[in-house]
Amino acid sequence: MLSNRVAPIICLFFILTLTIFVYSPGLKGGFIFDDIPNLGQMNQYGDMHHWDNIKNFVSSGTAGPTGRPVSLLTFVPQADDWLAGNAFPFKVVNLIIHLLCGMLLYWVTQLLLRAYGEVNQKKIAWVALLTAGFWLLHPLMLSTTLYVIQRMAQLPLLFSLLAIIGYFKGRALLAVYPLKAYLIMTLSIGLGTILATFSKENGALLPLLILVIEFCNPNKNHKPMWQWRAVCLWLPSLAIVALLARTIDFSSDPWPNRNFNQIERLLTEGRIVVDYLAQLVIPRIEGYGFFQDGFLVSKDWLSPPTTLFSILFLLALLISSLLVRKKYPLITLAILFFFAAHLMESTFIGLELYFEHRNYVAAIFLFLPLAIGLYALSEMIKPSVVIFISVLLLAFFAAMTWQRAILWSDTTRLQLFWAQNSPNSARGQDFIARKLIDNQQYGEAMHFLENAIQQHPDSGVLSFGLLSLKISKGVVTHQDFLQTAQSIALQRVEYQNTQILRGIVFFVLDDPLLAKQYSNDLIHILDALMKNRSYSNNADVMSIITFLKASILLAQDKPLDAYQHFSQALMLSGEPATGFNMVVALANAGYRELALSFLNEIQTMYQKKLEKDLKQPNEFYEQNIQTLRRDLQKDPEQKVAP
Repeated sequence: MLSNRVAPIICLFFILTLTIFVYSPGLKGGFIFDDIPNLGQMNQYGDMHHWDNIKNFVSSGTAGPTGRPVSLLTFVPQADDWLAGNAFPFKVVNLIIHLLCGMLLYWVTQLLLRAYGEVNQKKIAWVALLTAGFWLLHPLMLSTTLYVIQRMAQLPLLFSLLAIIGYFKGRALLAVYPLKAYLIMTLSIGLGTILATFSKENGALLPLLILVIEFCNPNKNHKPMWQWRAVCLWLPSLAIVALLARTIDFSSDPWPNRNFNQIERLLTEGRIVVDYLAQLVIPRIEGYGFFQDGFLVSKDWLSPPTTLFSILFLLALLISSLLVRKKYPLITLAILFFFAAHLMESTFIGLELYFEHRNYVAAIFLFLPLAIGLYALSEMIKPSVVIFISVLLLAFFAAMTWQRAILWSDTTRLQLFWAQNSPNSARGQDFIARKLIDNQQYGEAMHFLENAIQQHPDSGVLSFGLLSLKISKGVVTHQDFLQTAQSIALQRVEYQNTQILRGIVFFVLDDPLLAKQYSNDLIHILDALMKNRSYSNNADVMSIITFLKASILLAQDKPLDAYQHFSQALMLSGEPATGFNMVVALANAGYRELALSFLNEIQTMYQKKLEKDLKQPNEFYEQNIQTLRRDLQKDPEQKVAP
């Protein structure tokens, strides 16, 4: 009996150790993609050893509606590592969270099986072990763990598993201590949902996920009373569904920054969810990566034909799961839990189409039927054969994850691999071009970009990238500017586009000869962007574009026009701090009276805003306004520092 209890725990620690081993190569990789904009705020707010700076950083999140402060808070102790450019400690913490989730999944699965009426303790322990082991070692979980910022996807699972444990522990007490039981369940779900949601918004699905667990439970003994289920499970679940329903917009172009509408997204997600399931069943060494902008969008049910087949398959899977609920409740649970966990990110909201990390929560019970099946097989044939099959499956997952981790150990090689395997991705082709430029292969880069633009005529990243390269190498012509301006009508807004354009504008303005030759061409490009609905509907982007136009007008010695555009840019941004550099620009161009007037505009905006709506503490604005005003009243010959 003792061996039956100890052996699974020993095996669990072996699996945890194996997980550390197979992940270890990937810990050497660096920061990528969304790591930079999300963690870069730590640079802005200064020393993370001071509470005010911590508070400002934690409340600065823009990755989702909640700001995800819980996730951001976990990065604060590693602020020094961020400033040093050292991603290793971040990835180690992510791996620890992954291991914790695996251990909690082992515990949750045991509690689940007991709650569902299973009494065979040996079966409970070994099924839980295999379920947790398959999930821990599966290669699809690696990208979530080694992508630093996806700690935001890990933490909702961590808090959800803790809440589910509390729910099961409370439920087990219903027969003897009902008041205590309901208190434990309510607090677990309530606190778990809050922490999970403020880690990432899909944490709000926790009550729905527990509702799925309860719905599939064949054991009706000591079931929570319907009033409690209505308030604590049904009501928050329906609230989430109602919020999602509010996002329904079947218009032709609801998201100017996306190349798909809502109907097309729903059709495409059918194919994507099937692909997720295929990868979970038959994993690949490396998936599609993060260059997902080229993913083929489903335009209708038969374009491509796999759209209809995928949706029919998912529908059949859903119906089948409901039909077998009484006989095979764990199969129903695995399927319904998977669908429920995808409800927020794979349906109506206009997110990017494809990301592996969306399966981190969804897949936790997907291997439970496999584990049950293996245990059932061990009762029919020699247990040693089943043990061999189980070890073989775990070893297969481990080997696949090891191969992925090796690729993740070199961030540049990883991104190049993704880019080369994503010919339909404009971002991927841009990455290849930038690698050619880094290697000083400028001619090859130009040729590559010209060919890529023919394949992606709607890509601002590629067209602005080519223009930037030609300007920097001194081979740009007026025709190049004209062609870029013409391509803008086809573009969808991307923040990266404006960043490249910002670099172009100030590179040109820093050279008086280039400024004289091409400033009007640049204004033509900026005007074209302002006419593009995809750009004009984005206030932040329009603020940058208007600021750039103002900077050119100032260089052309048109101070009043420049002032007007600076003022528009300030209003569009809605953030007083964005105007400080505009004040400096006006002053250093010799227009100190205009600079003082503009500073008064900033002060008025700042004073009208509530503190909670400001990105910085009041002291920041007051100090900068005071310093700038003092500098503007000094010797007119002296430049004003930014």
